[in-house]
Amino acid sequence: MQQITLRRPDDWHLHLRDGAMLNAVAPETARHFGRAIIMPNLIPPVVTRDDAAAYKGRIMAALPEGSDFQPLMTLYLTEDTDPADVKRAKEEGLISAVKLYPAGATTNSASGVTNFDKVRPVLETMAEIGLPLCVHGEVVDADIDIFDREAVFIDRILDPLRTSVPELRVIMEHITTKQGVDYARSGGDNLGATITTHHLVINRNAILVGGIKPHYYCLPVAKREEHRLALRAAATSGDPSFFLGTDSAPHIDPLKESACGCAGCFTATNTMSILAEVFEQEGALDKLEGFASLHGPAFYGLEPNEAEMVLTKGEPVTYPDKIATPDGDVTVFDPMMPLHWRVG
Repeated sequence: MQQITLRRPDDWHLHLRDGAMLNAVAPETARHFGRAIIMPNLIPPVVTRDDAAAYKGRIMAALPEGSDFQPLMTLYLTEDTDPADVKRAKEEGLISAVKLYPAGATTNSASGVTNFDKVRPVLETMAEIGLPLCVHGEVVDADIDIFDREAVFIDRILDPLRTSVPELRVIMEHITTKQGVDYARSGGDNLGATITTHHLVINRNAILVGGIKPHYYCLPVAKREEHRLALRAAATSGDPSFFLGTDSAPHIDPLKESACGCAGCFTATNTMSILAEVFEQEGALDKLEGFASLHGPAFYGLEPNEAEMVLTKGEPVTYPDKIATPDGDVTVFDPMMPLHWRVG
């Protein structure tokens, strides 16, 4: 097969940051994607309806002229979140989800949740109005190995949470383990899971073998090869529980390549070429449209994009190694393999 056509894809987990970084990276996503769920972990975080409205305005201003990209806004769940404010933002069509970060789990998550009983009223309101909860699924206990934090989160927090509020729609974001795959498969219609581009490509060897490779360091951290293979099998299976959330997360190189480097892989620029390569390797190009363009909208109760994308196979495609910002370059994710599928 030399050419495939699919509905324009969406990204159900995206970091755009703010200020100069926002202006630099927003066009990279808008070029290929119709919509994206925008992460709220700014400093300060996007915690109220007014915060979300202001941030959406800044995103729209950063888009190229004529762009029809739609940012789907989220609120950052804190122990002080007001259920009435969440309900108002949903009724106005301003937000598409609320994001749960366990406090300290990842970049800019210090304002996240420690006591889950305190957010129960918000979760119950969300279940009533059909507003999904996006979950960063890791515990932060110091005695839990970083490679086990997702599996422990499922057992200790996610499963009890879903049992206590069974009507709540939940997205397990950026799953990285076989346990995550298995739980998402068994969770019923109210549970979905996003899978990133980079976790389909790298395992933990990419970070550590032959020297520390900071541009492959992300959170949740990449796991063993058996988990990567489980993710690939899930993404290419056609199961509507799984859909694309790139977790594309830009940091300037000095912050990635430092003594305490930031977590995140920036994949917005070349994701669709990487995905086509991965799905072809798995003999599943016919499943790419479902994963990238159909399953996500279905879970969120939206129609697929009307526009189409054409991917054509040919000579290897080249992408820029860096995206320039006024504060420094952002390195584009290197998949460590030739990419033969070109968008357009």
